[in-house]
Amino acid sequence: MKFKKIYIEITNSCNFNCRFCFKSERAYKFMSVAEFEHIITSIRPFTDYIYLHVLGEPLLHPEFEKILSVAHEAKLYVNITTNGDLIKKRKEILLSQQVRQINISLHDAEENIKPEKWDEYLKTIFEYATEAASKTYINLRLWNSGVEESSAFNTFCIHKIAQQYGFQPNELILNGKDNGIKLADHIFLQHAPRFDWPDGVNIRTSDKKNCYALRDHIAILSDGNVVPCCLDADAALYLGNIFSENFEDIINSERAKKIRNGFLNHMITEDFCKSCGFIV
Repeated sequence: MKFKKIYIEITNSCNFNCRFCFKSERAYKFMSVAEFEHIITSIRPFTDYIYLHVLGEPLLHPEFEKILSVAHEAKLYVNITTNGDLIKKRKEILLSQQVRQINISLHDAEENIKPEKWDEYLKTIFEYATEAASKTYINLRLWNSGVEESSAFNTFCIHKIAQQYGFQPNELILNGKDNGIKLADHIFLQHAPRFDWPDGVNIRTSDKKNCYALRDHIAILSDGNVVPCCLDADAALYLGNIFSENFEDIINSERAKKIRNGFLNHMITEDFCKSCGFIV
């Protein structure tokens, strides 16, 4: 089995505190370089692409440069999702290392950065994007479409992005989710509605559903727990632990096969998945 991508949560700690983010009950942890190396060795036969994210801010990791070096030595394509606040601090590392794609969640800044600092925040993002775009895909994300209280922030961002990349603001406003408006070579703007994390309680999906979990991706949390997807932030669908079990055995466990085969047949086999609003 080959996964299109594997999510690796190198830390579940974050420098932001967003209202919409999942509130995990797990203890905060930074994955050690040795633990990361173990994971890379274990998963290398099963993917060529890793995403350094589930919860947490990956740029906060104190050994971030070594983490990237380990991935590079394994010839893995690295994708990062970040709130962007530490871009300036980590810029030289990001520019010197091989990073295939970086997703910058601009919407995270709204409630964590003071309005008078929004302009400075975006300038830092634009400067990095200009320098990095020759070898890295940059996605600027506004994933709060339709959220009334975010309208002022979104308008501010749209106008600044339009000014930076030579657009009219109305050319950058879309409803719903899009695959990316090209702003410049390798630089894109993505819109999407704010999503609700699955919680295992609030039912949002019927018994029939198509999902790519365990089919094109899987996730590994900072404590080593393996879960079917990047939205299972508290291991509700625990499959095993990569630090104590063989990864191939984990993905071929009875529970994993049942979940995977269920989705192949457009069926939900776990109640937790009924609280997920993602449908593909």
